[in-house]
Amino acid sequence: MVTLPGLDGSTDASIERTPDGRRIVVTRAVDAPAETCWDLLIDTEQWPAWGPSVSAVDCAERHVTGGTTGRVQVAGGPWLPFEITDCRDYRWTWRVARIPATGHFVRDGRQSRIGFEVPLAAAGYVPVCVRALQDLAGLVDGVANET
Repeated sequence: MVTLPGLDGSTDASIERTPDGRRIVVTRAVDAPAETCWDLLIDTEQWPAWGPSVSAVDCAERHVTGGTTGRVQVAGGPWLPFEITDCRDYRWTWRVARIPATGHFVRDGRQSRIGFEVPLAAAGYVPVCVRALQDLAGLVDGVANET
C-alpha cells in the first residue's frame, strides 16, 4: 500500500499492473454482494449519485456495456463524450473526450471490494475516487437495507 493524499481509514491504495498498464488502484470493502456493487457501477442514472465529478449523464443505455457511448457533464461544466472501451468480468473502462480515464471494478470475496484504476499521470484524482467510494458505500448500504 502507498500513502497518498485524500485516503481515509476505509480506503486502500496501491500501484498495480492492470490490463491498461500501471495504475493507482484505490479500493474500499463493502458488506454487499458483488452483483449489487456492479449494478451501481454500470447504471448511468446512478453515476451522479456517487461520482463527485459527474453532474449529469446523457446516454441511450441505462446500463453500460462494451461500446456504449454517451456524454457526461463534468462538475456542472461542459458536456464531454464518453465511450465504454471494455465491460466484462466486473470491470469496465472508458475514454472521456477520447482520453483513457479511470477503470472501475468489483472484486468478489468475503466482502466485496469496489475500486478505481487511476492513471499515474492523474494521481491528483485519487481524492475524488476516495469520495466516490465513500458515496458508493453509502448507496450499497441503502440498497442492501431495501432488500
